[in-house]
Amino acid sequence: MESSKSPERARRRVRVSAQTIDPGALVREVSGPPSGAIALFLGTVRDHSPGRQGITHLDYEAYEAHVVDKIEEIVEEAVARWPVNGVVVEHRIGRVELTEASVAVAVACAHRAEAFEAARYLIDELKSRAPIWKKEVWPDGEAWLAGS
Repeated sequence: MESSKSPERARRRVRVSAQTIDPGALVREVSGPPSGAIALFLGTVRDHSPGRQGITHLDYEAYEAHVVDKIEEIVEEAVARWPVNGVVVEHRIGRVELTEASVAVAVACAHRAEAFEAARYLIDELKSRAPIWKKEVWPDGEAWLAGS
């Protein structure tokens, strides 16, 4: 699932897939001469969550018919609010191992304040609104959690 609609003022791309996220490639994709700041957020798989230790990996599922459209909607909101030159949002589906990135947001702006604000908005809204679910897996069990 991928989209890279023609930009009006900002390059933008959304991808939800089982492919590994390459942070360096995301930074290169959004960088350019008008941008003095790139904010990169990576959400990585950790070995614990509230009340649970020993997580071995996560499994993500998405409502494929709507997930890219929903994330694109969030990207459009961010582009309308901040002077974004480029933005890429990627989210993994399937099995994601400890320390691997499950989600990434890269935002390029002329100044750092706007890049940080836009990146925070994107990840917070994605976690709140995108139809993505994760399953935490540990040696003696597993549990599905709503949201990414």
